[in-house]
Amino acid sequence: MNDREISIRIQTLKDKMLSSPRYASIEQARIITRVYQENEELSVPLKRALSLKAALEEIEIGFEPEELIVGNRTKGVRYGVVFPESGCSWIDREFETLPTRPQDRFQVHPEDIQEFRETIYPYWKGRSMEDIIRAKDGKHIDAIAKVVKINQKDHAQGHICPDTKLWLELGPQGLKEKAEQMLQKEGLSNDQKEFYQSVILVMEGAKTFMNRYGEMIMASDRDPKLTQVAENCFALAKRPAQSFHEAVQSVWFLFTILHMESNASSFSPGRMDQYLYPYYKKDIESGALTQEEALEIIEALWLKFNQIVYLRNAHSAKYFAGFPIGFNIAIGGVDPEGNDTFNDLSFLFLQAQYDLGLPQPNLSVRLNKHSSSALMQAAIDVVAKGSGMPQFFNDEAIIEPMHHDLGIDLKDARDYAIVGCVELTTHGNNLGWSDAAMFNLNKALELTLNHGVCLLTGEKIGLDLGGLDTYASYEELEDAFQKQIDYFIDEMMKAEVVVEQAHQDCLPTAFLSSVIDDCLVAGKDVTKGGAKYNLSGIQMIQVANLADSLAAVKQLVYEEKKVDPNDLLRALRNDFEGDLVLQTMLLRKVPKYGNDVEWVDEIGAKWAGYFREKMKEYTNYRGGPFHTGMYTVSAHVPMGENVGASCDGRKAGTPLADGGMSPVYGRDLKGPTAVLKSVSRMKDSYTTNGGLLNMKFLPSFFETAEGKKKFETFLRAFVDLEIPHIQFNVVNRDELLDAKIHPEKHASLTIRVAGYTAYFVELAGELQDEIIERTSYAGI
Repeated sequence: MNDREISIRIQTLKDKMLSSPRYASIEQARIITRVYQENEELSVPLKRALSLKAALEEIEIGFEPEELIVGNRTKGVRYGVVFPESGCSWIDREFETLPTRPQDRFQVHPEDIQEFRETIYPYWKGRSMEDIIRAKDGKHIDAIAKVVKINQKDHAQGHICPDTKLWLELGPQGLKEKAEQMLQKEGLSNDQKEFYQSVILVMEGAKTFMNRYGEMIMASDRDPKLTQVAENCFALAKRPAQSFHEAVQSVWFLFTILHMESNASSFSPGRMDQYLYPYYKKDIESGALTQEEALEIIEALWLKFNQIVYLRNAHSAKYFAGFPIGFNIAIGGVDPEGNDTFNDLSFLFLQAQYDLGLPQPNLSVRLNKHSSSALMQAAIDVVAKGSGMPQFFNDEAIIEPMHHDLGIDLKDARDYAIVGCVELTTHGNNLGWSDAAMFNLNKALELTLNHGVCLLTGEKIGLDLGGLDTYASYEELEDAFQKQIDYFIDEMMKAEVVVEQAHQDCLPTAFLSSVIDDCLVAGKDVTKGGAKYNLSGIQMIQVANLADSLAAVKQLVYEEKKVDPNDLLRALRNDFEGDLVLQTMLLRKVPKYGNDVEWVDEIGAKWAGYFREKMKEYTNYRGGPFHTGMYTVSAHVPMGENVGASCDGRKAGTPLADGGMSPVYGRDLKGPTAVLKSVSRMKDSYTTNGGLLNMKFLPSFFETAEGKKKFETFLRAFVDLEIPHIQFNVVNRDELLDAKIHPEKHASLTIRVAGYTAYFVELAGELQDEIIERTSYAGI
């Protein structure tokens, strides 16, 4: 990568963005509420379409004179949007605490709180999706919450990669015309007619939204580049994109409107170096564009990706800390024939990340056995810069399981994209529901060891199948553990039905459906199964702790008989108070996952495999399969708070292992290659929803060309071992410690959390401490 000064234009925009205060906004909530009140007689799909159309026509907009790409869902930068259709009650409970809560704070205007309480919340109380789910299944969801975190209860479903190529080829005018043509077909059901009517309405709103920006710019004092931006907006309102600049602007309008419709996280642009390349190539060859101009446009887009954040409730903010909005862009990878592919845009995207070092977009590099050394070295240069990006995905570990285990067409599997953190999806034809739930395997084991009783509260929340004081053999313990897992999986699936049904009833998404194959052809909303592929993903939390705990019990209690099971159970109940020697034995006398000890690694793989196979017994509400992933976002911290002392020697309430496939920090003593060997024992079919491996290297490792070449060799070993994912933090421990003490000196320090990058100083103290304690490698 080139060490270069970014343009004054881009630096000015970056400085403005980073210095802007972050507020909660009720503006769209006000518009949505009014439209619903004015159209009570209409169906939910039509009210949703009309409210989005009204927001696109009325929401306050703005632009900066330096911008090359315009558009946002609020006039303010990084505003959190109150979205009443999905969730209102939690806002009522938490509005005043948004500026002071531990994680992901937002400033508030007192007058907004008053208006919300007087005119918005009274209408939505009992009507929002959050309230409907709570009324139907709230007590049940709460009862299983320490083992299963059910997601998507108070916000719309994101985690999706739209058909961006279709959007570029048709634009809102073309999609509107297509819906109008479909509406003329005979034999349509009322639902199909309403679907097409809804698409027409939202496309009309999208056209108006684009024109509004063009008109505002033209009415201002402007330089010639802003005139071009305005002309791009006008053009995109009436025809598809033609130039590279238009195509980039069109992509940003698409994602802005998706967020306005659903206020959800992780709408991902996918393989942007592939579908934007024809526009870039045409303009470069014609002389209409230089590479430097293209890079400035890309960096302007990169800044826009950082201007949208997501307002979560305080509980969810602990699980998804640091505003992981999830604009995931994948570069490289194979083409439809399976050949390695990359182009100039692949390098320009890396250069933009090298220059800016911002948390978004979540930049990913797809690798395979034939990946170019030039692309890998460019990516390594960016890794060495320390922004936590890019992360790497392995085509050799991902494509075949998607094809064979999930039944995805090989062409679609080769064109896979990443959404959010590390979740895998096909491009433009899939509602993957990749964030359906998180299953805490370690809490399930705790209940199995303690007669179904929570070690933290003394409350019986699981099945009483016995305990450490009754199991005569390790096999008997495993049999009970299997039954405990089965019980909570069954309970989880009952809740999943309620949540998915609520999404269908409350949050149909006509705009999103128009850019997901095959919804327009079928006249069927994506929430009702209109996509070509309909998956649901469950995360297994946390296999490293589970393997370490079961290995300790197996070796010390049942094989060597060095620890009495009654003594171990007592120690767990007392959080090892007075049992330091026993805790030390658990920590030091048994091998740990992550050190290439096959029998320990196989314990984790066994239970991950069992969980994955159990998912095959269930079908989601849209008629598609459930599958599994191994990643945590930041949930390893709050989920650790729910787990008492564990047999691996971990104290009650402390974090679980980070990542998803990563070892427990501080226990991987044999170096990074041993970690790869351990992780490789997990079958690729266990992580078709995404797997995450975190590693931390010292910056000194990348100071020489030899070090970078060794790192490339390490990445090629990662490919050969068929591990689906790996990511890196490159930072000194001392810098992180100083950033925690003096946050004002490190405002721009970004860190890899778990599948995403966040500003370190914006993370809660517990998560900062966990990141600091992760093992750092000085070599390979």
